[in-house]
Amino acid sequence: MSWLTRLKAGLAKSSAKLGVGIAGLFKGGRKLDDTAIAELEELLIQADLGPATAAKLAAALTERRFEGEVSEGEIRAALAEEIAAILAPVAKPLALDAAAKPHVVLVVGVNGSGKTTTIGKLAQQFRAAKKRVTLVAGDTFRAAAIDQLKIWGERTGCPVIARQPGADSAGLAYEAFETAKARGDDVLLIDTAGRLQNKTELMSELAKINRVLTKLDAKAPHTVLLVLDANIGQNAHAQVEAFRAIAAVTGLVVTKLDGTAKGGVVVALAERFGLPVHAVGVGEAADDLRPFDPKDFARGLVGLV
Repeated sequence: MSWLTRLKAGLAKSSAKLGVGIAGLFKGGRKLDDTAIAELEELLIQADLGPATAAKLAAALTERRFEGEVSEGEIRAALAEEIAAILAPVAKPLALDAAAKPHVVLVVGVNGSGKTTTIGKLAQQFRAAKKRVTLVAGDTFRAAAIDQLKIWGERTGCPVIARQPGADSAGLAYEAFETAKARGDDVLLIDTAGRLQNKTELMSELAKINRVLTKLDAKAPHTVLLVLDANIGQNAHAQVEAFRAIAAVTGLVVTKLDGTAKGGVVVALAERFGLPVHAVGVGEAADDLRPFDPKDFARGLVGLV
């Protein structure tokens, strides 16, 4: 399937949640009066776009000053345009700094968000672009995570630097960076343990990884990628706040959009934080993680793709 088709399929649950609501409010046509706007705003909140974003979108529709009754299709199209305008400034593919050899990408997030799988997919995409890539099994707490990354290394033809479970992850990151620099790699992708924002000791360790990397390159890590599971909905806000405070997050990847009705959270995150959303995931295959087009995503979210 084309990416657009996969995106539409992946957003099906989210678009159904929002689309059914819009259909219920505007079936057969309805004036966009104060009552309709209030009901639409509540619907947007329920669809995980968040109160602030919902209020902004409702105000934007009010300013359009529709004459007479408006149809379900007109509301969908108008919402898609306004949502795309919110997403446009943050829709930025992950770009490598050619001057950084290697460009260090530190991947962070809570357990189960899809960090290791995201690393594997990124590695495959970079390899397809003829880049030299090394993977680092920095989640030293779980043997399964180390094994999973080694499997991705085999699939993508990328060397994996790993140690025994329980090894010091900051020391491992430092050694891996040295090795990658020595052989002229283009990209160094570092996995990390699933950090829970209420676990101070784990967050402190993540800060330590950041510190040791700067000893070899003051600008490293060049990218700090926070992986978010779309299923958590509005709880994503708390994760962004926590990881940005300790790890200087520079961009987001939102995974598992194909399994949730909470895809609207991507819009809420864009509106609140303004962090680049480098990619979204709508499936298990490497091609299911892609930079997203604001217009396509917005239309898919409201059921217009």
